[in-house]
Amino acid sequence: MSALRLRITMPALAVCLGLAACGSGQSILQAGNEPPPPTTAAPSTLPGQTTVPTLPPTTLPRPIDSLPGCDVEALDIAAAGGPVEIVFWHGLSNELKRELERITDEYNSSQDRVRVRLEAQGTYEDNIDKYLQSNTDNRPDLVQLPEYAVQLMIDTESSVPVQACMEDAGYAAAELLPAALTAYASESVQWAMPFNVSNPVLYYNRKVFRDAGLDDDKPPLTLAEVSAYGQQIQQTGAASYGISLDSAPDGGGGWFLEQWLAKEGELYSDNDNGRSAPSTRVLFDGPTSVALLTELQQVVTTGGGVYVGENPGGQDHLLKLADATTPAAMTISTSAALGPVLKFVEGGIIPGIGVEDIGIGPMPSPNGAPGALIGGASLWITAGHGDAKAAAAWEFITHLVSAAVQSQWAAATGYVPVNSGALALDPLQSVYADDPRFRVAYDQVAQAPDDPTFAGPVIGPLREVRVTAAAAVGKILSGGDPATALADAAALATDLIASYNATRPSN
Repeated sequence: MSALRLRITMPALAVCLGLAACGSGQSILQAGNEPPPPTTAAPSTLPGQTTVPTLPPTTLPRPIDSLPGCDVEALDIAAAGGPVEIVFWHGLSNELKRELERITDEYNSSQDRVRVRLEAQGTYEDNIDKYLQSNTDNRPDLVQLPEYAVQLMIDTESSVPVQACMEDAGYAAAELLPAALTAYASESVQWAMPFNVSNPVLYYNRKVFRDAGLDDDKPPLTLAEVSAYGQQIQQTGAASYGISLDSAPDGGGGWFLEQWLAKEGELYSDNDNGRSAPSTRVLFDGPTSVALLTELQQVVTTGGGVYVGENPGGQDHLLKLADATTPAAMTISTSAALGPVLKFVEGGIIPGIGVEDIGIGPMPSPNGAPGALIGGASLWITAGHGDAKAAAAWEFITHLVSAAVQSQWAAATGYVPVNSGALALDPLQSVYADDPRFRVAYDQVAQAPDDPTFAGPVIGPLREVRVTAAAAVGKILSGGDPATALADAAALATDLIASYNATRPSN
């Protein structure tokens, strides 16, 4: 199948959704793209997550059949004349960047079919912005993008779905975590391959727990338990506060709200969180959400918690555990921070607290339900660069998600391995055996139920919607009325979605 034609002109978005692409005066769905092809039949069900996707028993065309194809054998032909070079844009830095470079260098030297050239773009936001500002000629062959960019990427109509490569190669996905795959599937298409996966976990000071008379091997699982622990911590003087909470869009204000609603069995947006059809409105202002945020507010007002604010640097909630004068005993943060936190503590920054005093538990929720939504990022193949480039990108993807590489990657970074086979291989096998704290995030993904609520929301302006939700959570944790704050935020978020959907390619 020939590559999908990319659009170059369309009306500008009515509302600038906050991404830097708006500075060009073009829609963030349009930058560098050409008119889309005709649409096809409506989707039916999500592709299978533990087996190779196959044709359903129907004569109706599948959505995947109207999208760019993937001819994996094209690499065999092209590589006969020398390695096929692909450019890979990523948003990793520091130790994560260095580990990706090490894996890529090892891959390049291990075979003579593909050469991968890494190009770091800074952050995920930088990656998104540059991709949207680019066109087919200057886009990379492979790009790493976060979970909140799924609908945005779908609407650029500029990618080869990994499902096309999976089907063409007869790729068996039995060892890939179903929840991780589902996070990047929508409307019957597996769009991208999960790579670096994280989710929120509870960080707690085991020494404070012991000083407060609490069992440091039993962290709280519910918000009621968080409050009870916090009260006991304060009453015994073991620490000034129980838990520190923030309202960052990618933390306690935005991302965590999605997590808590999933644990409550509630959808974040309509149309099955945007998985069966594009979302048209958010649902986070319902009775369950009001009750949830009321209980979270009470964690601060009567449960010994402390609100540290919007947390723009993403570290204030964690630093509260190291506060020399008024420390907290717990916080919730991404599992990807575990390695850096342990190195921070190992440096002796917190007097009297060693690495062994940092405890990790599942993310608490109103009802203590297991499971967590996927965070982190995935790998997207760019269309329009020829079959050989797409096949080369696919071959590198299969290397990155192999059990051996995922074992190395997860052990070195703290990310959740997307391949369950990695758990039986060293170095990860030894890491999980020697330090079970690193396995908590994996278990949360593995325990996620097969339910649309746990797929997470797919919304075009999800980043901006998270900002509106975060503002509401900030008001609530500062003493505002939960019902009013959520209703106002939901109205604004739904307006953002309507403005975005008005310029989607199908309209």
